Amino acid sequence: MLACFAQCEGSEMEKATSPARRTRWLCRGSVTIGALVLLLAATVLGGEAARHTASFAAADGSPDPDAVAVMERVDLNGSRQEVWLRGADRRLPLLVLLHGGPGASESALFRHYVPQLERHFVVVYWDQRGTGRSWLPGARREALGLPQLLDDLDALVEHLTQRFGRRQVVLLGHSWGTVLGTLYAQRRPERVSHYIGVAQVVDLARAQALEREYVATQALARGDAAVLQELRDLGEPPLPVKAMLRLGALCERYGGVFHGPMRTHDLLVSALRADETALLDLALFGLGNRFSLERLWPEYTAIDFMRSVHALRVPVTLMLGRHDRHVSSELAAQWFAALQAPAKRLVWFERSAHNPPFEEPEAFVREMLALDRRLTAPPASRNAPP
Repeated sequence: MLACFAQCEGSEMEKATSPARRTRWLCRGSVTIGALVLLLAATVLGGEAARHTASFAAADGSPDPDAVAVMERVDLNGSRQEVWLRGADRRLPLLVLLHGGPGASESALFRHYVPQLERHFVVVYWDQRGTGRSWLPGARREALGLPQLLDDLDALVEHLTQRFGRRQVVLLGHSWGTVLGTLYAQRRPERVSHYIGVAQVVDLARAQALEREYVATQALARGDAAVLQELRDLGEPPLPVKAMLRLGALCERYGGVFHGPMRTHDLLVSALRADETALLDLALFGLGNRFSLERLWPEYTAIDFMRSVHALRVPVTLMLGRHDRHVSSELAAQWFAALQAPAKRLVWFERSAHNPPFEEPEAFVREMLALDRRLTAPPASRNAPP
């Protein structure tokens, strides 16, 4: 998800539920000021961020002692960062979710759309440094960069493997998260049992050029002269943050971000319905999203895995939406075809664009369980559902 919050438009937000409607002017330009006001208002109104996640129940209805369901802040390289751990059995494989953006926390979305993963993995929901509940007011510009986030991920993996007595984790990256996942799997293959890339980023500058071509083609076919003029005004990729956000909004209008009726505001409403979230989280989301985008954008636009990543020493699965024009699923498929890895699998989601876990959640869960039955099989002492 490439910065879905920052690119949303007020007219779409007004269709959302009451809490989301209050945030409509965050999406009209003054993201930082608007989010700060909402942050203050939410606190005054008692909108402190929720600190509760439901327990897994044993047969007698009491909390299952073999399960894990916690929300906590973990110190990663001197920064307190938000981590949720949820799994029906703490002996299940560790699945670390690397959210999109940069700076677009998706913990509540994965909890809402694909909670079934928690029956087969200990799911690790992590707000990266500068994101959501890991956003820190007054953070210095040099405190956020790709090397720092990779070091944070390494510290998180170290913490998890020590805590649960494991050697490896499964990494699942979505959009921007695939940059972290790919680079970490390249850097520390001994710590990764499987890498899963959803809406895989390969070459962002080239993907933007393809996205622009797609929007232009659609606008021309529809006779949208105003959109064609807007594209000329935006200029050529790589685009600065503001222009990128507008291009993404146009791509969403023409079905290149979501293939079906789903839209960005639907994700925001779904996030607010999660037990773990409150109105305050929407403000933190907006603040962290713009903060991360502005600081990580130069490094992000320089990514070109066609040149820099030709092999990974871990099993690799890509899950791509057939209609993804936001980061180009076709470009990802080309990279995957040339990639060398111990095992590879490419999965197409025919009714999705950029967001298969949220557009086709049932199919996404099925494919996750089909990745490796050895990893996802429940422990011998348990009778968890398949």
